[in-house]
Amino acid sequence: MSQSTAVQATSNFYGAHAGMRLVRLALGTAQRLWPLLAVRTAYRLFGTPLPLRKPGQQTLPAAGWHAERWPFEDAEITLYTRSDLPADGPVVLLSHGWGGHARHMLPLAEALAARGLQPVLVDLPAHGGSRGRVSNLPQFARALEYATARLQSRGHALAAVAAHSLAANAAAHAASRGLPATRLVLLAPPASPREYTRLFAQVFGLTEATRAAMERHIEAREGILMPQFEPQAVGPRIALPTLVVHDRGDRINRFADGEAYRDHIAGAQLLATDGLGHRKLLQDAAVLHAVADFIQKTP
Repeated sequence: MSQSTAVQATSNFYGAHAGMRLVRLALGTAQRLWPLLAVRTAYRLFGTPLPLRKPGQQTLPAAGWHAERWPFEDAEITLYTRSDLPADGPVVLLSHGWGGHARHMLPLAEALAARGLQPVLVDLPAHGGSRGRVSNLPQFARALEYATARLQSRGHALAAVAAHSLAANAAAHAASRGLPATRLVLLAPPASPREYTRLFAQVFGLTEATRAAMERHIEAREGILMPQFEPQAVGPRIALPTLVVHDRGDRINRFADGEAYRDHIAGAQLLATDGLGHRKLLQDAAVLHAVADFIQKTP
């Protein structure tokens, strides 16, 4: 995927929401007159999931699911479990991507449940039914670690973690830090969070100085550098059997991003698809079947 294609997709994402052109103009003015304000505004906008939604609004993914809110940092995460989930036993944690919600992972959850597995869906901070105004990749990773620890404390072993898009990047980082799962599934993962700050800057007309200052602001607040999330940093430390699923025509995260995870995680498998794009692979029957097969494999 060329950078121009990625820029257009990013531009369409933000441009679809009222007021974004005014924000772009305001940021341009602030960069000239109040550089520090421009950095803080860019940071806030970069961390705001779109489309905007009412924070904390309860949104059960489907009938027969139970929601439980867990306070987390200055926000919360919401976990959805099937009403017939046993008190303990192995579960599969499923996480949506940036700007998404738990319902995006429902087709995979139902496919896993049909195999006798126990799916658990999560709304990450500031997404879906979880309270919060802003979030970011490091917080995604911490939230996944926290969710797995809480599930473990209740007697649940983690059969697998399957995550989409930015949450896949977060899951890979968590796995590199010893996430206690048996298997890892990365669905359309992005390879470089720094590259996305560049795309964001290009869409909103940010100078390189503003973009770099925004990145440093994120890193200082979160206590981690963005390159530490890239495949070459996390891959060699991931010991879990890993399946990467990526569409060759993905206009959000390049197919090469999926290949990078395949290349840097020892023994990782890459399932390449065609014509599904970034999100349709979450609904494709063949993909759901392949993911369920992978999760059910014995070590």
